[in-house]
Amino acid sequence: MPAPPYAAPPGAWLRSPAVLGRATAVLLGLVIATDLFACYADLLEMDVTGDLADGVTGVGVIDRADHADALYGIAGIAQLVALVTTAVVYLCWLWRIRVNAEVFDASRHRMKRGWAIGAWFCPVVNLWFPRRIVVDSWDASAPWGSRSGHTLVNAWWTLWIVSLLVGRFADRSSRQAETADELRGAARTMLFSDCLDIAAAVLAIMVVVRLTRMQERKVLSGEVPAPALG
Repeated sequence: MPAPPYAAPPGAWLRSPAVLGRATAVLLGLVIATDLFACYADLLEMDVTGDLADGVTGVGVIDRADHADALYGIAGIAQLVALVTTAVVYLCWLWRIRVNAEVFDASRHRMKRGWAIGAWFCPVVNLWFPRRIVVDSWDASAPWGSRSGHTLVNAWWTLWIVSLLVGRFADRSSRQAETADELRGAARTMLFSDCLDIAAAVLAIMVVVRLTRMQERKVLSGEVPAPALG
């Protein structure tokens, strides 16, 4: 008799994602904190470049410009460190979520397990493959027999992609800016990007917490789906 479509593949076994889920949520909170600091640096940069564009001169405005530039650089470094650290833990969490989801229902997954990590590093396909992996894991982790919506996942992924695109545009604008007006415009765009990143991180926390809780309920309940009738 053939195995049911949800049979777990070799090497897949259930483990609680709770610890990794909490760690990921905390680190996403750190990302939000660094983004808030970056927003403060953006506002300072906009303020001082606005004064320079209006013709304000003197030692005071130069000191303010140096201070704003220093905070701008520190904020960028802090954001990078927080992002890399969070990405490492997030991928560990996503791998555990993906393996568990195979045990719950292997038929739900449209992609191989390795894409849970590799999808984030492959150009072009990283714009939609990671979302597909999360959605498939979400469906497999939903309570048996229920219909799971993807509104939260779609909102998170949309904001994440938009924030990436706006952030790259803002970074390029900042590097190419030569006048005070151009610097102020770049800082304004960067502020918008940082705000989008905060919103995306908030939604990411909600996705992590919700998906972790769904899997934790299944892992602790020990429930298994009824075999499919052939």
